Amino acid sequence: QVIKVYSEDDTNRALEVPSDITAKDVCQLLILKNHYIDDHSWTLFEQLTHTGLGRAIEDHELVMEVQSSWVTEEENKLYLRKNYAKYEFFKNPLSFFPDHMISFPSETNAAVSHSGILQMFLSASTYPEIHGYLHAKEQGKKSWKKLYFLLRRSGLYFSTKGTSKEPRHLQFFCEFSNSDMYMSLTGKKISGAPTNYGFCFKPNKSGGTRDLKQLCADDEQSRTCWMTAIRLLKYGMQLYQNYMQPYQGRSGCSPLNITPMRSISENSLVAMDFSGHRSRIIENPTEALSVAVEEGLAWRRRGCLRLNSHGSPIAMSNMAIHRSQSWFHHKISREEAQRLILQHGLVDGVFLVRDSQSNPKTFVLSLSHGLKIKHFQIVPLEDDGKLFYTLDDGHTRFTDLIQLVEFYQLNKGVLPCKLKHYCAQIAL
Repeated sequence: QVIKVYSEDDTNRALEVPSDITAKDVCQLLILKNHYIDDHSWTLFEQLTHTGLGRAIEDHELVMEVQSSWVTEEENKLYLRKNYAKYEFFKNPLSFFPDHMISFPSETNAAVSHSGILQMFLSASTYPEIHGYLHAKEQGKKSWKKLYFLLRRSGLYFSTKGTSKEPRHLQFFCEFSNSDMYMSLTGKKISGAPTNYGFCFKPNKSGGTRDLKQLCADDEQSRTCWMTAIRLLKYGMQLYQNYMQPYQGRSGCSPLNITPMRSISENSLVAMDFSGHRSRIIENPTEALSVAVEEGLAWRRRGCLRLNSHGSPIAMSNMAIHRSQSWFHHKISREEAQRLILQHGLVDGVFLVRDSQSNPKTFVLSLSHGLKIKHFQIVPLEDDGKLFYTLDDGHTRFTDLIQLVEFYQLNKGVLPCKLKHYCAQIAL
């Protein structure tokens, strides 16, 4: 079988694969062919062009089965991209399931621990109830109706009488064994949804919009909670096995509490100070961090110097030095930036830097934090004939954008979190 996989810049690669190949195997194949670093966040993404829907294909799903449900005249595509949020709920479930949206069985204690929530989701006997308001598109109509929904092990229901949970007031909406869940990529455009936080259920063998069961939430946190809970309900322990696979066989990895193992050489490294007559080990972690930042900035300053024709150093133009960086996106809009970050997963610290559309001389840092995307203006300052960049009205200044990004990768500063994962447009 031959499949074609695209990257964000629309380059593509055709692969000849066996019919039983999984999404995880396709990712591994492309990682090897393109010499990418495998950080376990690579994902195969299915995009339905005609309906404006998309989803991350689960690692264990068979790719040929996904393609077999496509309608031939539609130009649907498979993308390789990073999704840092793929298994983030295993690491930090409390932020995915807010208190006001989750109820536990009556015999459970009120306070449920970090790992306790997940064990309930993965258990065959118990299941936390997810509840809250969602907008539902009425079948065969253009109108949307706001209803109170409940997610239980037997499926998704809505109440016909306010927030009543009595069985006589609950009406079945859908179950998930014969359908796949998609996120709306076009916001309000195609479906006329009341908000931009849409998702839907599409029967496995249906290609049209007629059979879609469409919903939309009031905010990103609510949509993420519903979609994560439904993933856990549908796939259960299979998701946990997918998540654990890279760590299998490593000592020191306990279930639901995984920390990547460090190498022996990394564990034996110490911070040293060579500034005096004798070298010394820096034992204070705060001092070690500040020395590392200073060293990094000094290295950056040295790295920006180039020799002119007479052999004396000249500074590179800091106006253009950032354009070669993977995290910089030239002339993209706020909406495009938000779409890119959303595709990479709303994990704290996912970021990119772009040109400002409202002010051509400034730049914008777009950053994910707390399941929201925030935008911070990077302002150029001129002082004594030199140009600097700042995020905090000149209190902290940088000679170029690379220096600024490297600083905030080490220090939170005025930002809500450090910069961790950049959005890059990979090429296949």
